[in-house]
Amino acid sequence: MTTQVIVVLILTFLINLITTLSYSVRIVGIRTGRIAISFALFNILVLVSRTANGFQAPLLAKTVEMDIKHGVFDNIVTFRLIIFSCSLATLAGAFLIPTFQRVLAKAVINFSVHKSMSKLVLHGFSKGGILYFKDNLTLPARENVSLIKLNEEFPWRMFFLNIVAIAILTIGVLSAVYASYLNPDYRSTASNLSAFINGFATILMFAFIDPNLSAMTDDVTLGKCSESTFRKQIVYMTIARFLGTILAQLIFLPSAKFLAWAASYL
Repeated sequence: MTTQVIVVLILTFLINLITTLSYSVRIVGIRTGRIAISFALFNILVLVSRTANGFQAPLLAKTVEMDIKHGVFDNIVTFRLIIFSCSLATLAGAFLIPTFQRVLAKAVINFSVHKSMSKLVLHGFSKGGILYFKDNLTLPARENVSLIKLNEEFPWRMFFLNIVAIAILTIGVLSAVYASYLNPDYRSTASNLSAFINGFATILMFAFIDPNLSAMTDDVTLGKCSESTFRKQIVYMTIARFLGTILAQLIFLPSAKFLAWAASYL
């Protein structure tokens, strides 16, 4: 395993961990009454995630270029492993959500008082901040899992849409880069076709899934929906995210073949 692949595995894990933790931001906003500040502070981690995402494709492309240069035209095990790291990161994020809620809620309250990002960051890396994280380290409550009921109230539509969207987003860049193996003559074109895959998932996310969660967040704030119901919805979305990474393993190769074919006819 090359250094580039190891770095990609670490970056992929980090990206998916942060994305999974994002589900808890709305709960923190509701509990503290400071939804805007909650998202503003979480956006610091989002910047880390997006920066990591920017390095992912070039590092993978370099790996493909070196393989093709040495006459290797198939390295699917590496890409399967990268997708598997998405599943592991999602599970890790799911278990860390309760801890992250407490830490972020504390950060929101501190920022509301001091209005200083530098003080907040310094406190986070101080001995007191590290001890606070350690003291609040906790596993998800069993009650949250026991609330899952596959009845008529289960949000089947949002659940399946989320699975599909996550699966597509997971393999968007990966399938485009892997298509370079399948069509080396047009590998530059193939590696830049991830927008074909990610575009559909982005539409699902921003046109259907995010508005639904935003509306429920407002309903909880206005007292039209209970916090327990909203928390149950977050549990559903987290499970859907994990299943989406599993589905990604199934659609990865067909997607790569489609992009390899499309690269020849553009």
